[in-house]
Amino acid sequence: MDKSQDIDTFCIDGKLPDEFVDEMVAFFKILGDETRVRILHVLSHGELCVTDLVEAVALSQSSVSHQLRLLRLNGLVKARRDGRNIYYALDDEHVTDIFLTTLRHVAHKFENH
Repeated sequence: MDKSQDIDTFCIDGKLPDEFVDEMVAFFKILGDETRVRILHVLSHGELCVTDLVEAVALSQSSVSHQLRLLRLNGLVKARRDGRNIYYALDDEHVTDIFLTTLRHVAHKFENH
């Protein structure tokens, strides 16, 4: 089955359901923030605690925590508690694929200019 046939299973009369469109718009809106993109990039390399993320993106803990909350609520990251620490990771391989594909697309555009 090719990718277009796979996507067609979600369609009704050839159109995406409104709920899917709404969720996709929300997903891409959450990606539309510099801090969140930087956090996702760091997490694309593996799970980290808030302290390590703060250091990696050079922002305050409250700012990073706020962005992580938004990313978690929108299904882009997941949290795991280990004692007093909470570790964050990209939610699943789809988030990783979307992030890395977008990054490759952007890098490709720069290579061709």
